[in-house]
Order: sequence, then structure tokens, then C-alpha cells
Amino acid sequence: MPTPLTHEALRGAPKVLLHDHLDGGLRPQTVIELADACGHQGLPTTDPVALGNWFRDNANSGSLVRYLEGFAHTCGVMQDEEALVRVASEAVQDLAADGVVYAEIRYAPELFTERGLSLEQAVEAVQEGFRQGREASGGKIRVGTLLCAMRQNDGWQRIADLVVRYRDAGVVGFDIAGPEAGFPPSRELSAFEYLRRENAHFTIHAAEAAGAESAWEAVQLAGAERLGHGVRLAEDIKGDEVGRLAAYVRDRRIALEMCPTSNVQTGAVASLAEHPIKRMHELGFRVTVNTDNRLMSDVTLTGEFATVVEQFGFGADDLRKFTVNAAKAAFLPHEERRALIRDVIEPGYAAL
Repeated sequence: MPTPLTHEALRGAPKVLLHDHLDGGLRPQTVIELADACGHQGLPTTDPVALGNWFRDNANSGSLVRYLEGFAHTCGVMQDEEALVRVASEAVQDLAADGVVYAEIRYAPELFTERGLSLEQAVEAVQEGFRQGREASGGKIRVGTLLCAMRQNDGWQRIADLVVRYRDAGVVGFDIAGPEAGFPPSRELSAFEYLRRENAHFTIHAAEAAGAESAWEAVQLAGAERLGHGVRLAEDIKGDEVGRLAAYVRDRRIALEMCPTSNVQTGAVASLAEHPIKRMHELGFRVTVNTDNRLMSDVTLTGEFATVVEQFGFGADDLRKFTVNAAKAAFLPHEERRALIRDVIEPGYAAL
């Protein structure tokens, strides 16, 4: 008899996470302690349970302004090397405890330079934290780093340079984050051209706050290998008729980094029941399931798997497919992706 897909059973399944923001995944207690250490003012409470609830309530408020208030606090306490090492280490340990075997964690280095850190110091501190977290987890998890440029700011090339400079130290790719509407990838196409010349990987947040046209720019102008969220690509699907852009994304096996809970909270979809993940999975898109911001959304990857199982009736074979999709889309060398699927994912789901 198959094992019931309980939360505990799902926790034990090997998982691959492609879309997780470092500054959106702190432990509430860590925010409190770092705020005290650095003199950060304005936390709504110093009770860890209440603070976690505050972040969650902001995310569920339906107000982008309130949602972003949370990042003012997390980024506010991540302004020195010691804090970055701690946050990065704890993120890896938390993901490993959740059954994640490979994760790509992203952040914007420029957000951590308000008190004098250089971009390089920020990157090196985070990489050291990831190393410590993996060691503390017994090597059960591997982590790759994605460096984000902020779409509304100039200087994407600086971050692209860092991706190339630190790729032998664990940085596996590039992204642009921040306000999607009004700041398209075409704003600094030269950064993507540079990355392609240097054989570097990149994903792009697209078709979340803006429509399917955002995915078109990301794919056709910038050459994105994956789409961060990509949920509004469903606007190019009418019933069983898949439009030309959506068909191109599907045919090229461009992965969609979907984050179901976050997609509802940010208004990318009206409700979980209306999320296109099941339909796009059935139509053959390379769908993956992700967390986005674990603190803000009060989620884990196990919890997101449980959510889509309950909402859409997915079974173990569907979850295995999502995980294999993520492994195939990971910014890892081909042989390492194959080994991850063959030696870790397939045996884990056979047991599930």
C-alpha cells in the first residue's frame, strides 16, 4: 500500500528548490537578536512567535506596501559580515532539515551595503555562511547562489560581473528582482549579452506582477533559461489552446519557478484554486514548486508540497515530476544533475 502523503512523509522526500530569497527566509528569533546587536529600530515586537505572525499577516494583507515593510526589517539587520554569515548558515540548515537536497538561494548584494560593506564582502560573507550551514547539516544539502540586480536601479553589469567572478566559489547564476512593471529586462540587455558571452546562467523574475508580455521580453530579448514565477504566462493559454509564446516556453523546456502561496499573496493569481500550476503541469510545462520567501509567507517547501497535494490532488508521481523538473533546470553541470536525479531523487520517491 502506498505511503499516505502526510506532512511527515513529504518532509522525508528529497526536494529541489530553485526560488528562495535569502532576505525573505530569516528565523524570527534571529531578526530580533540581530536587530538588538546592530541597533536596528522599529521592530513591531520582540516576541519571536508574534514577530513571525506579523510577517505572515503583512504578506496576507493584500497590500504590497505592507508586504515590503518586512524586507525593511530583514535587510536592515543584514548589514555586516557576521550577520550575513549567520543568516546564510541558518537558511541552509533549515532547508536541509526540510528535506531539501539542492537549493539555489538568491539575494541582491547591493541591499547589504548600507553600512559600508562592499559588494564583494557581502558575497564572500554569504558564501561562508552557506559553507558553514552545509557543514552543520552533515553535507546533506548542496547550495548554489543566485545574485540579483535590482530592476529599478542602474548597474546590473556590476552584479553580472560578480556572477562571473565568483562562479568557482559557488555562485551559479544571475537574476533581476524588484518591481517588474516598468522595469523590463530590455532596460539593460547588455548585462545579459555579457553573461551569455561568459557562458553564465541566468533566470529572470517574469510574468508575476506583469503579464505574459513580461515573459516574452525575458525569453525572447534577454534569453532567460528559467522564469521566476511565470504564472501569468497562463494568459497565453485558452482552454486546450496554447498560444505561441507559451508553446515556445514549453517546447524549449524553460522552467517555471512557481511559488503557490506567494503567488496568491502578491496578487499574481486571485486564489490558490485559480493557480495555473495543475493545468500547466497537465499541458507538459516544466513546472517546479518553490517557497519564494519562507519567513514572509510562513512556508516551507514541504508545506508547499502539502498545499498543492491538498488543493489539486497531486500524488507522489506528480511531486517526483516537479522535483525532477527542478533538478533538470538547476544551474549545475549536466553530469551532476543526472547524478542528483539518479542517486537521490528517484530512490527517494520510490520509497515514498
